[in-house]
Amino acid sequence: MRIGINTFLFTSPFTNEGTKLFKTFKKWGFDTVEIPIEDPSHIDPAYVKSELDKNGLVCGSACACMGPDRDLRGTPEQQQTGLNYMKTLIDQMVMLDCPSLIGPVYSAVGRADAVPEEEYKQQWQTVVMHLKDLCAYAEQKKRQVCLEPLNRFETDFINTCSQGLRMIKDVGSKALKLHLDTFHMNIEEKDQGDAIRKAGKALGHFHACGSDRGTPGNDHIDWKPIASALKGIGYKGDVVIESFTTDVKVIARAAAIWRRIEPPRDEIATKGIKFLRKILPKGKARRK
Repeated sequence: MRIGINTFLFTSPFTNEGTKLFKTFKKWGFDTVEIPIEDPSHIDPAYVKSELDKNGLVCGSACACMGPDRDLRGTPEQQQTGLNYMKTLIDQMVMLDCPSLIGPVYSAVGRADAVPEEEYKQQWQTVVMHLKDLCAYAEQKKRQVCLEPLNRFETDFINTCSQGLRMIKDVGSKALKLHLDTFHMNIEEKDQGDAIRKAGKALGHFHACGSDRGTPGNDHIDWKPIASALKGIGYKGDVVIESFTTDVKVIARAAAIWRRIEPPRDEIATKGIKFLRKILPKGKARRK
C-alpha cells in the first residue's frame, strides 16, 4: 500500500514549475504524487515524468478537475467537453505512467440541484452512456477510472459508496472502480469501515483526510476501523492525503476553506504520513 500526496495542498494550477515540490515530497517519505490536471496544457507529461523519476517518485493518480463546463450530465456541450477532457487526461497518464484517473468523473463539482426523480434517472442514464465510452477508452489505454462519491454540499448525484457501486454495475466496465474519501464518508456514510467492506474489490483508490479536511489522525475520525477494513478487503492501492489550506486561494474558495486548519500547512503532510505509516496495514509498496 503506497502513500501519496495531492499537490493541491501546495499549488494550483499544477504546472511544470510544480515539479520542484517532488524533492520535498520524497524527503517526507511519500511514495506517490497525485496530480490534479486542471488543464492539459499546463504540463509537459514527459518532463513531469522525468522529474518524478529523478526524485524516485511515481504519479499514482491524476485528478479530474470537473468545473462547470465539464459535466457528463450537463448540457450537450458540457458533456462533450468533459468527456474530451478526461480522454486527454488518459492520454497524458500514459506518458506519465500513471494508472488511475480519479475524482468525481461524472459531474461538475458544486452542482447540487435536488432535481425531480425522473430527471435524476435521465441524468443517470446519460452519465452511464458517457462513462461506458470513457472506460472503453481507458481499457484500450490500460488505465482505470476511479469514481469518487462526494458529500451532499458538493454534488446531488453520487454521495455514497452504494450509489457509486450501482453506477459501476450499470456501466459494466472492468476499468471502472470506486474511489472513497474519508472526508466525504464522514458526512455521508453511517460507518466508514462498513462502506469500505461493501466496496471490496471494487475499491481502486482511497483519500485519507481529516474530518475538517486537515491532517489525518489529528481529527475526530475513528481510524482503526478504517485501517482494519482496508486490510480486510486486501486493498493494495494508493492511500493519498488530499487536504486544502488557505494558502492556495483558488482551491480554498472552491473547497470552502475559510480558516487555517493546521499551522503550518506542511504539518498536514508530515504528521499525516507519519500517522498513516503507523496505522495502515504493513506491506511492501508496489511501484506501479
